[in-house]
Amino acid sequence: MQLKYFYIILFILFFAASSKRNSGDSIQNFELLTKQTSYVAGDVISIQFKGKASASSYLLCSNSYGTIVVKPSIENATFKFTLPKSFTNKTGIINWELIGNSSFKTGILEVLPQSNVKAIETYIGPPSIEAGEKDYTMLVTIPTDSLDNALSDSTAVTVKHQFLDKNYSKKITIKNGIAYQNIYSEREDGRIIISSECLGLDSKEYDVNVTPAIPTDFSINYKRIHEYADGNQITTLQTSVLKDVYNNIVSDGTFVTFFLTDSNGLKSSTSGTTIKGVATATFLHPDHQERYNVKAYVEGMAESNTINITYKKAIETFEVKFSEDKRTISIGPIKSFMSQLVPDGLNVATKIYKDDTLDNTIIKETRNGFARLQLDKNRYPKGVYKIEFYAAGISKTFNSINYE
Repeated sequence: MQLKYFYIILFILFFAASSKRNSGDSIQNFELLTKQTSYVAGDVISIQFKGKASASSYLLCSNSYGTIVVKPSIENATFKFTLPKSFTNKTGIINWELIGNSSFKTGILEVLPQSNVKAIETYIGPPSIEAGEKDYTMLVTIPTDSLDNALSDSTAVTVKHQFLDKNYSKKITIKNGIAYQNIYSEREDGRIIISSECLGLDSKEYDVNVTPAIPTDFSINYKRIHEYADGNQITTLQTSVLKDVYNNIVSDGTFVTFFLTDSNGLKSSTSGTTIKGVATATFLHPDHQERYNVKAYVEGMAESNTINITYKKAIETFEVKFSEDKRTISIGPIKSFMSQLVPDGLNVATKIYKDDTLDNTIIKETRNGFARLQLDKNRYPKGVYKIEFYAAGISKTFNSINYE
């Protein structure tokens, strides 16, 4: 009995295997009728087979944009698969596979771009480069057909550019969908005008600025109304025309810093930006005899020579007058180099010492040639004080001022 069941099971398995083989054989009888493997974007693409399609027959298609499944259209003893426009409008390789009860046939189609150009996409950068034949901008151009596909490799593109009074034209070819060209600067500064052309279609105009290279070392000088240290007038510092190594005037707005070092080694600075290559800066005359060493820098790029500016003493002396109780003090008149009263605003410092210790410093500004101060009894009570007065680098000291 057990042997009988064994033969029954063996028969069932054999029948199933035979049915599957016969079904596979029926698919193997399909014949590919479409021989064309290359198309132009936008063409209608149909893949036709001879035979009778089953309910499970479909075409699996894939390209760089994705994968789709196409159902057949049956006509008598043939059936065909028509690919959607989303596939046929895009260039590239389409891999297809006929799927049924088992994999039957596979193939490859190539979709080529149209032979005419509809638009030219252009990218250019950087928008400004430095003069000197080393820096460059890159033009990248992508001519496309009416379906926005990049044109075929080896399609010619003409790159044209104009600089000053010179015109240039160069033919390049598309590779992997794009064409590019490096456009180098020349020794002069200016503007490069650039365009491209492909199959009779011109791009719009683009421009790139060629700026001067970094400045070279330069010189400085100064201008002033007079040489006296009156603490009132202005000295103007000025650079020579800043140029690069190719003799181009540097760009407007180049920042120049002037450093001043006085006779005590103290440093200060003033700054300016170039206009037509020249930078200017100003500083106030000192209020006492002084000598400055001045040097200018375009930071990290260029520097100037060092110049010396000397200021003569404008004020030789001044008077100090005390009231009867010595608490109201008048400093002046303070006269300048032509015996004129000094301008309003000159600082006068008064240092007050008690028991050889600095008690207070009072700063007053001149008005009409005089500085005045009042010493309050509550702040400065009875006692002996030492008072020093400083103005325009001149000092006067009163060692024993007795306040009652």
